[in-house]
This record gives sequence, C-alpha cells and structure tokens, in this order.
Amino acid sequence: MTQRVDIAPAGSTGSVHAGRLTTPVDAETPGAGASAAPRVGPGAAPGLDFRFRQQRSLWGNAWRQFRRHKLAMFGLVVFVAMLLATFLGTPLYPQEIDTIDFSVSGGSLTWQHPFGTDSLGRDMLARILWGGRISLAVGMIAALVAILVGTTVGAVAGFFGGAADTVLMRLTDLFISLPQIPLLLVVSFLYRDAFFGIFQRRFGSGVLGVFVLIVLVIGLLSWMPTARLVRASFLSTREKEFVEAARSIGTTRLSQMFKHILPNVVSPIIVAATLGIGAAIITESALSFLGLGFPSDVPTWGSMLYEAKDRFSIAPHEAIFPGLMIFLTVLAINYIGDGLRDALDPRKSQ
Repeated sequence: MTQRVDIAPAGSTGSVHAGRLTTPVDAETPGAGASAAPRVGPGAAPGLDFRFRQQRSLWGNAWRQFRRHKLAMFGLVVFVAMLLATFLGTPLYPQEIDTIDFSVSGGSLTWQHPFGTDSLGRDMLARILWGGRISLAVGMIAALVAILVGTTVGAVAGFFGGAADTVLMRLTDLFISLPQIPLLLVVSFLYRDAFFGIFQRRFGSGVLGVFVLIVLVIGLLSWMPTARLVRASFLSTREKEFVEAARSIGTTRLSQMFKHILPNVVSPIIVAATLGIGAAIITESALSFLGLGFPSDVPTWGSMLYEAKDRFSIAPHEAIFPGLMIFLTVLAINYIGDGLRDALDPRKSQ
C-alpha cells in the first residue's frame, strides 16, 4: 500500500518546488536544498504538519462502507449461513428426504427430527435443506440470466442510440406491460411436461428440464429494470473524456462498450443482481405453491408450503419452517442489496 505525505507549512516563509520543500535556511546553505530531506515524526521541524493519507481503492472503500451497515452485515451472515447449511449440510445430515415412516407422520419437533415430520413421516429438516439448494440455485441463476440479458440490451441501446435505442426500449416497454405472474403460470403449464420429457430422454433427469424451464422463464421476464438502468448509465458515461480518448485512438466500439464504459457502470448492476435473487426466489416459490413448479416428489420451499396448506391447523410446523426460510433468505438478500447500494454510492465513499 503506497502512502502520500502532505506538507502544510504553518507560518513558514518557505515554499515547495517540484515536490521539494525550500526554506530560508536552504537558500543560505549551498546544496542543502538538494540533499536534505524533510524530517518526519517527533523530530520534524516546528511549524510543519506532516499528514499521511493511505490511498484506498474503490472496492476497499465500498467494503468499509458495507461493514458499517449493520443490517447489511446481518443479511450477509444469514445468507452465507443459508448457503453453507443447504449446500454443505445436506450430505452431512443423516436423514433422507424420501424416507417414509407413517408411525411418525405429522410428528412434532424431536431430537431425531428437529423440524418435525410431514404427513408422510418424512423429515422436514432434510427436505428444507434439500429444497433450499433448489430455491437458492433457481434464484441465483435466474438473476444471472436477467442481468446478462438486461445488461446486453441496455448497453447496446445506450451506446448506439438512434434506431437501436428506439427499437430495444420499445421492446422493453412491451415486456414490462406483460402480466408476469399469469404469463409464468401459462408457460409453466404448457411446457413443463415437454421439458421434463425431453431432458428425461436425453440426460436421464426430467427434473433438470423443469429447472431449466423455470430459470429461463423467470430470467427472461425480469431483465427489463436492469436494461433501463444500464441504458441510463451508458448514456451518461459514453460522452466522458476517457471514452472520447479511447474513441480518438481508434478503439473498436465493442472495446469501448465492454472495456471502458461497462466497468464504470458495474456498481448499479451488482445491486440489481443482488435484489434480483430475492425476487426470483419469491417467484419460484409462488409457482411451486400454485402447483406449477417442480414435481411433487422434489422438495422446494414453495412446494412444501403447497403441501402444508391443508394441514396448517393440525401441523403448523409444516408451513412455518419453509415459510420462515423464504422470509429470512429474501430479507437477508434485500438487506445486502441496501448495503451494497449505500457502499457503492460515490457520494458516500469519500
């Protein structure tokens, strides 16, 4: 880490030339100004204020701002705990997700079954851990699809302008005007079995086909806010001096877009991606709750709520725990997004 010394003369008649302090003593002593260096520390000359300022990077400042956001740090801890529990805890937990034991069906919380059992005697904690892997994977990958599509559309529209901007923004307005939830339900209802059959024949896993369908549908119906955000950022950045300099030396348009402009507008994209994960998790849970998500033998948090809706009065734990997982995960992600928005705000990183 490099450091910079600011020399502030206080009541001195000396001057600074080319980074060197010249005092009256230097002027009277031949060669003193060229060879003597200002002393730093307790023995420094009186009247001189030496202040060391550590140079900080953009991401270093962002991390410092993020750590000061207590709710964001709470959300980060909860989200990391969710990831570790679902992806690492599933193979370590001794209970299986499909073990049926009618002798303990609808059982309450015990040491053997910490979250109780469902109507078929299956362990709730095992199913919640397994379902969390699917719900979190759907949320993150669907958000990635939305960010990729939205960033591409917004970058092209904002950089080229003109007819390209008009066509792409009208297409964006068209997608925004579509009723997303009904369209999600219709697409899932029409193509879920087809994707299941195709992937079952070609890859031996029909569930993978349903996963791909849900991720694509959610991602391709939620890229519009990102496109508008990126377009606005490109419009304000493409006329900056460093872009004009790159254009003047013959840099290609593709290089200008993705090498010079995009790195300078990545902050709002990161925030949008983070918040998009929570929205995708809620959408997938809604599809599964309505019975149009994953097959019934594949546990997800939404499908577990769907199975528990008729038994809430006699076995409330079957709905409370998956609902609590959805609530905590989405809340944590939203807190992280708020913290990133504040941390990446240049007005707060000074």
